[in-house]
This record gives sequence, C-alpha cells and structure tokens, in this order.
Amino acid sequence: MMKDYALIAYAYDKTVRIYVATSTNLVEKARKIHETWPTATAALGRTLTVSAMMGMMYKEGERITLRIKGDGPIGSILVESNPLGEVRGEIQNPNVYIKYETGPKKGKLNVGEAIGKGFLHVTKDLGMKDFFTSSSELQTGEVGDDFTYYFAVSEQTPSSVGVGVLVNVDQSVLASGGYILQLMPNVKEETIQKIEKTVAEFPPVSSLIQTGKTPEEILHMLSDGTEEILKRQSIDYVCHCSKDGFARSLSALDQETLQTLIHEDGQAEIECHFCRKKYIFTKNELVQIEKNRK
Repeated sequence: MMKDYALIAYAYDKTVRIYVATSTNLVEKARKIHETWPTATAALGRTLTVSAMMGMMYKEGERITLRIKGDGPIGSILVESNPLGEVRGEIQNPNVYIKYETGPKKGKLNVGEAIGKGFLHVTKDLGMKDFFTSSSELQTGEVGDDFTYYFAVSEQTPSSVGVGVLVNVDQSVLASGGYILQLMPNVKEETIQKIEKTVAEFPPVSSLIQTGKTPEEILHMLSDGTEEILKRQSIDYVCHCSKDGFARSLSALDQETLQTLIHEDGQAEIECHFCRKKYIFTKNELVQIEKNRK
C-alpha cells in the first residue's frame, strides 16, 4: 500500500500553486478510532485530507483548526493540523450511512446530505496571543466545493479543491486523497482557461489513487507537465494528548466541580475526543491537582 504523503508544487511558470495528497492510511486510522459508518467516513476523511494539505501552507509552530457545522445528521466535524503533516479530528455523529437514491450519483455516498447546510470555520493559531477565525457558508456540504468557496471568499485566492474517499464493501477505506489548486495574482488568462478545462474533465482523485496513481502522477496531470515540486511531506493521523495536558484541564475546572470529582466520584476518567485514549485520575491525583492550583 502506498504511504500517505502530500506535495507542494508550482506549475505554469510559478503562476499556479498545487497541493496533492494521498491519505488512504490516515483516513482508515481515523475510521477505526471513531468507528465511522461509510458516509461519515467519507465526510471526516475528506476534511482530514484537506486539512493535511492546508497545514502545509503554514510555518512550523503554527496550526489550524477546521470546523464544519451543518444541519445534517453528522452534526459537526472538527479537524486540527500542522505543517508537520500531523492531523487529528473528531465527528459528532459517526453513525451515518446515506447514499444517493437517484440521479447520476445513484448508489454513491451522499456526503452533502450527511453534512447539510451550515458553515465552515477556519481558525489559525499563528503562535500569537490571538487566534484568527474566518468563516464561509457551506455550498454543497460535499467538502471540496465548500473549501473552493472558502478560499475565494475568505482568503481571496481563486482555488479549486478536489477531494474524495472510496469506501470498501467491508467499510474500510479503499482509497483517499485530494488536491488544492491555487492561482497566483500574476496568472495568465490562457492558463486560467486551461486549468478550468482540466478541472472540469478531471477524474475523481480517489479513483485515480485506487488505480495506483501517485501524487506525482496526479500533479503531472493537473499541471499539464509544467510542475516543479517544492516539498514532499509525509502525513499521518497523530494525537499528542497526554495525562499532563488533561491534568491542566482539570486544574482549570471550578472548585465545586473538582470537589464533586474528589468526594463523590472519587476519581475522574477522561477520554480524548481525537484518539479515544482514556486517562484515569485517582482521588490522590485529583487532591494533588487541587493543592497545586492554590
């Protein structure tokens, strides 16, 4: 199986920037952790894939959080990523399996309906005191279109985002990947027309990955052979949660809640939303946390 990684490249004489990722293992890891059903797997997988590529737009020490909040049965999806190719996420309702009943997509996973109408929020932590959040309205709930719109509206960068997840009969992830194509301010009109035609006729990126195409080959197709690769970055589902981190969260609780945990519950069990790892704090540990904050 192909390793998961993403590329950043220039194309068309540095007037276009292209990101391409293959994320099959990463999305399968997320599926196992969150026990997602097929349509939820596709929705979470697409969001994780976009975030892995977006993480590469930032500098070390910075990170981004993507939040999709729709009125569909999935509820909300939250994904974090950084420039090291590390992503993690959570999904409000993992048990969603909806397919298109009619039309050209009949039988395919209906991610748009599963996510519904709502908003996409992107929060950037640039290592400063304040975080920056920008939002845009969801267009179709299919994720790719929603990010294409987000880049145009919130970042003023004309972009095209293609992302897809294919799910096996046994519900495991068969293929997953995506691309982000961004036009630079000095792009020529004829290049724009060429790219619009390429994107319009481009096969689903997940099916290209399923047939064994590498990110380099997909990039070559998207750039019509004009690519110049800047960086290759491995990507993975990684959670850095720790007992110390949760101890800090416990010490931030109000006195009453902490007292209840100590005297009524006698312990605290915390589960990480991102990796489902459980941490137990004994009564003694809780007393110590309370002492330390005085």
